[in-house]
Amino acid sequence: MRIPYQKYTFTIEALEELQLPYYKGSTFRGGLGNILKKIVCVLKKFECTECMFRSKCIYAYFFETPSFEGAKIMNMHKYEKVPHPFVIEPPLSEINSKESKIQIIPPGSKIEFTLILIGKAIDYLPYFIYSFEELGKKGIGRKKGKYKLIEVSIKNKNLDPEKIIIYHESEKKLKHISINEIEIPDDFIPIDNVSKITLHLITPLRIKYKRCLVTNPEFHILVRNLIRRLSLLYYFHCNNKKPIWDYKAIIKYAEHVKIETSEIKWFDWERYSFRQNTRMKLGGLIGKITYKGNIKSFLPILQAGEILHVGKNTSFGLGKYQLIF
Repeated sequence: MRIPYQKYTFTIEALEELQLPYYKGSTFRGGLGNILKKIVCVLKKFECTECMFRSKCIYAYFFETPSFEGAKIMNMHKYEKVPHPFVIEPPLSEINSKESKIQIIPPGSKIEFTLILIGKAIDYLPYFIYSFEELGKKGIGRKKGKYKLIEVSIKNKNLDPEKIIIYHESEKKLKHISINEIEIPDDFIPIDNVSKITLHLITPLRIKYKRCLVTNPEFHILVRNLIRRLSLLYYFHCNNKKPIWDYKAIIKYAEHVKIETSEIKWFDWERYSFRQNTRMKLGGLIGKITYKGNIKSFLPILQAGEILHVGKNTSFGLGKYQLIF
């Protein structure tokens, strides 16, 4: 199974004072959605679920992401939406503290955030660049402070940590680049080799098991969520094919991997949803958790999740973790 993806770093410069929340992912994601809808929406008076253009609309593809008619994968016929094909990773300097709920970014300061596009979504990068430029003109944050998009870049794998600038405000041209791929073996082969691995949960992890939010993420629960997310991203946004994994066998093998140590805690935070006109609580787990057992077979799956995140609300950056060997 191959999942194409690319990570883009957006650099913006504050033109006015920006007043941003301590966790900025939902702010950028919400602003992006509002601008993109204004740019591409044909029938603005209709809800997406009622619109005849829904199946061909770029906004609906990214923010409503409907299932295919007749899709038969992991009971997706029971749901209206599938995983969004993008992730926004915001600056994370304040994620572990609530001492200051608002961060002040003075005029002239630059900040960076990352956009990950997955599969077919990569083709729509120009829409994201234009939308973030327009968002800067409209303003963002508590007092709608304005900014300008300076550049978009990617990491140069050959000259790390050098970067390749693929778009700059002075040129308004987008350079074409090669695409990265996540490769996960189609066959899951159990390997008996006891070892340890630590997951550093960087942004709140929200995963459900038996319809309840998990506070003690057993390894098999993490794996269930990962293979579900990867399978659906591959099916709906890459190749329209189901992975040939034996899901039951993978989960059964994962049940033998146990938690050795846990230093995780629940982190509560809120975001305001303009679409639903309400404040939403989106707490999740942060910290470090170490698993012990026959882990080697799961490394490709874990490494894929390290790039693409796991759990709920990944589109504005939740579920980001780092593997520590």
